Amino acid sequence: MDGRTAPMDAPASPAAEPPVIGSPGGAVVRPSRPRRQWWPVLIGAGLALLLVGAAIGLVLGRSAAGGVAVPAADSVDVGFAQDMSVHHEQAVEMAAWERDHTTDPRLEQLAFDIESTQTAQIGRMQGWLESWDAAALPSGGYMGWMAGEAGHSHGSGVAGAPAGKVAVMPGMASEDELKRLRASTGPALDVLFLQLMLRHHEGGAGMMRYAAEHAEQDEVRNLASRMLASQTSESAYLRQLLAERGAQPLAS
Repeated sequence: MDGRTAPMDAPASPAAEPPVIGSPGGAVVRPSRPRRQWWPVLIGAGLALLLVGAAIGLVLGRSAAGGVAVPAADSVDVGFAQDMSVHHEQAVEMAAWERDHTTDPRLEQLAFDIESTQTAQIGRMQGWLESWDAAALPSGGYMGWMAGEAGHSHGSGVAGAPAGKVAVMPGMASEDELKRLRASTGPALDVLFLQLMLRHHEGGAGMMRYAAEHAEQDEVRNLASRMLASQTSESAYLRQLLAERGAQPLAS
């Protein structure tokens, strides 16, 4: 040491600091860059959640298979995992669109939460189906696994669907409604998203409740029960946000 003080490095420019993106439970700070530059990151995060969920589902499914018989192809467990995967996929699609096009930070955060949660749940259910050697998706209609419920009604019959099955699950948005969502902007987009997602959540509640009560596998009953509790809470919040905007829920 010669007693001289080494010069300090110049402070980093503020422009070098990365933008902060909102996470569940945290505030949202919008990046200065256009949103489209974040698509690779967000898509990668979604794929990662799906893979993690699938891995968890495989491990739990194999553990369950060691002590419990693998569910049959027409069981509640398999039917719920297949149908709810399809139901969730539409919710993820709508939430992703809202997340990227709303200007309301609360709705951006809500949409992100729904998208990430349901993407992980799809991965878990698909992991179970793979471990059971079951098809990833249903065929010939939906909800046939609920046919044994006393007083249960699937609604109007659909030509071509096997007995006990329907062509469209409750709460699902039509193609025309999805086109309207993609064509909407500003407050109109937010209201339509809230309406469609509320109807979607409430439409799937019956399937979750039935699986929570009748599935063979503990893991399936537990997941269905948690889904129902979470989406019931989210539905109350969706109704609150609609009321704040002077809008009403859609007819079921």
